[in-house]
Amino acid sequence: MHYAKPLARLVAEFEKLPGIGPKSAQRLAFHVLRISEEEARLLAEAVINVKEQIRLCPICYNFTDQERCEICVDTRRDQSVICVVAEPRDVVAMEKTNEFRGLYHVLGGVISPMDGVGPESLRIRELMNRVSEGQIKEVILATNPTIEGDTTAMYIARLMKEAFGNGLRVTRIAHGMPVGSDMDYADQATLIQALQWRREM
Repeated sequence: MHYAKPLARLVAEFEKLPGIGPKSAQRLAFHVLRISEEEARLLAEAVINVKEQIRLCPICYNFTDQERCEICVDTRRDQSVICVVAEPRDVVAMEKTNEFRGLYHVLGGVISPMDGVGPESLRIRELMNRVSEGQIKEVILATNPTIEGDTTAMYIARLMKEAFGNGLRVTRIAHGMPVGSDMDYADQATLIQALQWRREM
C-alpha cells in the first residue's frame, strides 16, 4: 500500500503497539483521519499527558499521578497483606474483583532468562524491605500461571521462607478450571493444576 507520508508514518507508529498488525494499524490511522481535528488533538494530548504525568508509586510501584498511589494512602485497606503482581495492569484486574482489600507490590515483570530478565531486574529487594518492616503477615504471590510466573513465585517464596521463616504466611493464587467452563474443553495442564490446587470442602 502507498500512503501519503504523514499517513504512512501514523500507520507505522500504530504498528509498533502490542497486538496491532498492519491491518489494524491501517484501520486506526483511517479512523484518526475521519475524526474531527478537536478529537484528534484530545487523543494526542491524552498520550502526552500520560507520558508527562504518570509515574511509579515509590511504595508499591503501581502507576500513579500523585506522590503515592491511592491504594497505598488508603488507611482502610488491610496493611498486613501484600499481593505481589508482575505488572500494574494486574493490579487493575485484581481490583475489579472487589475481593482483595490489602496492599500491592508490582515487580515490573517476571523472571525470564530467555529474555535476559533475572531476579535482580525485578523489584524483589524492595519487596523484601517492605516485609522486613514487620507489619506484613501474609504475602500473596499473584503472578500469571506460566513457566515464568511460576518460577518467579517459587523464587520469591523461597527467599521469604529463608528470611522470615514461619512468621510470615506466603500463599499463591490458585490455578485450574475457569468458572463456567466444561472439563472436556480444558487442556491437560489446566486439569493437572486444578487437581494440584484442590481444597477441602
